Amino acid sequence: MSAQTITPTVPSWASAPVVSGELPGPRSAALLERQERRESNARTYPRRLPIAIAEASGPWVRDLDGNVFIDFLSGAGVLSLGHNHPALVDAVTRQLASLTHGLDFPTPAKDAFVEAQLSMLPPSMRDRTKVHLCGPTGANAVDAAVKLCKTATGRGDIVAFQGAFHGSSHAAMALTGLVAQKQPVPGGMPGVHFFPYSYCSRCPLALTPETCETNCVAFLERALRDGNGGVPRPAAVVLELVQGEGGVIPARPAFVTRVRELTRELGVPLVVDEVQTGCGRTGTWFAFEQYGIEPDVVVASKALSGIGTPVAMIFYDRRLDVWAPGAHTGTFRGNQLAFAAGTEAVRLVRDEDVLGNVRARAAQIEDRLAELKNFPHVREVRGLGMMWGVELAGPEDGRPAAGLARAVQSHALRHGLIVELGGREDCVVRMLPPLNTTADVVDAACGILLDAVEAAEAAEAAETARIS
Repeated sequence: MSAQTITPTVPSWASAPVVSGELPGPRSAALLERQERRESNARTYPRRLPIAIAEASGPWVRDLDGNVFIDFLSGAGVLSLGHNHPALVDAVTRQLASLTHGLDFPTPAKDAFVEAQLSMLPPSMRDRTKVHLCGPTGANAVDAAVKLCKTATGRGDIVAFQGAFHGSSHAAMALTGLVAQKQPVPGGMPGVHFFPYSYCSRCPLALTPETCETNCVAFLERALRDGNGGVPRPAAVVLELVQGEGGVIPARPAFVTRVRELTRELGVPLVVDEVQTGCGRTGTWFAFEQYGIEPDVVVASKALSGIGTPVAMIFYDRRLDVWAPGAHTGTFRGNQLAFAAGTEAVRLVRDEDVLGNVRARAAQIEDRLAELKNFPHVREVRGLGMMWGVELAGPEDGRPAAGLARAVQSHALRHGLIVELGGREDCVVRMLPPLNTTADVVDAACGILLDAVEAAEAAEAAETARIS
């Protein structure tokens, strides 16, 4: 399909946050009540963000009661170019007329999508990389990567990292650090070994910056080289370069370099999970480019289509391509609508210098949030590209301030900003803006967040004074 220039039609309401009255409003409350009666107890987002969404455009969301919010959740990072980008809507609409579902048959839409995705890899990787289209979730792609590496190496153990999140399927959950998610589901995938991640503000080895010479990965190095270390040579090491759900924790470059050197030396495939960091989120197409490494397997999903039509895939070195036909399948791996949108998303990222905007807005966010470092409960402000987190903790004991984080999220919502929580005990306020967000919208959102932290701290201080 030829590229078209689409003039966006922005709804009149999509210009500024407006919240009137209590949340949820009466119409949202009615739908939320029906949801509670009919839907699974496992639902999550509406519990802390009590709105029912009527429509959306770009970085804006309007609920059933007419309240307008800046959406810095972005479908948990799926909507890389915001809601309903007109060029992506057009690409999907045109594809609807010809083919929507194609299993794993070759099609023009799929061929163009694969070509576009391969073209975004570093040149040194393109000719030796193969792709596999998976079931349409990041967790399914993680499962595929693990199966691929086990098949190729003949080994069964996997190394993962503390704080990791790789999905909620049975195998992906086994690689996830969150114990509470796994406890109700006994009998998880065996052979997973967790090692420290470079979360330096909460050193997993309880060291100080003055005494830390391990950079965490030395612990892994010793275990894998020690015949009495208890960990057999693994089939794969699975790593996030920025732990998203874990609290927006970018890995230290030296940590990543040493993990890559170790895995290469031992002949262990390195799987980099780019489900959340991929497709430009960090300022390069994949985060691993900023760390100067080349993984053996890359997992991608969330933002591949740019518009939320689901698709997931793994990129891997062709030497690993030893599995048999049907080794990993999925009925919906032929989503032609996602392919069409994803090809157009790559074009937009290039033509509109979206990655340049990510880097510029990242610098703006860092500058605007710098004053948060003076707040007593703000332990750390950190991020990379369009992934940002504000970690809240007790100023005396450093314990995660989960209640304060919930108060910040609630205050932000009541003033027109949707943000997420994550990290240990959900003490990190997280922002995942669309990658094409303008400076004006970023400025407005950061202003709301700053006010929310200030208000939550003031309320905390007042309550402490009341009970003392």
